[in-house]
Amino acid sequence: MSAQERNPRSSLPRFEEAEPLGPQDAAFVQDLVAVLGKHGNVERFGLCLLHDHFPLAADETLVETTDTEARTLRIHVEKASGTRHTKPSQWRFLQGVHHSRRAEFAGEPYEVILVCDPYSGCPPRK
Repeated sequence: MSAQERNPRSSLPRFEEAEPLGPQDAAFVQDLVAVLGKHGNVERFGLCLLHDHFPLAADETLVETTDTEARTLRIHVEKASGTRHTKPSQWRFLQGVHHSRRAEFAGEPYEVILVCDPYSGCPPRK
């Protein structure tokens, strides 16, 4: 089974190959900040560098857990249908595609790429 068969999302570059933000992206970032500001979301959303470290099966999701006392984050793979972690924290835009791997976002022009474990302190317990 190929990586594309295992993972229905378009292939992403490996981390080593992904190009980070640079001076050539200044106009793009200014435009993005303006759009976020227009909708009151400058303090709500930011950017992340999309990349793959390994393929995920269509029924898998990445889960972030937090150990607040040790001040560490951990990301691991879980079956999407069996995870108790339900708060998405990273999304990927799907240009020209109107579907998501996660059923609750089906029909949306983005897919969830990382969910957070609210039981491990993400977000921090009060």
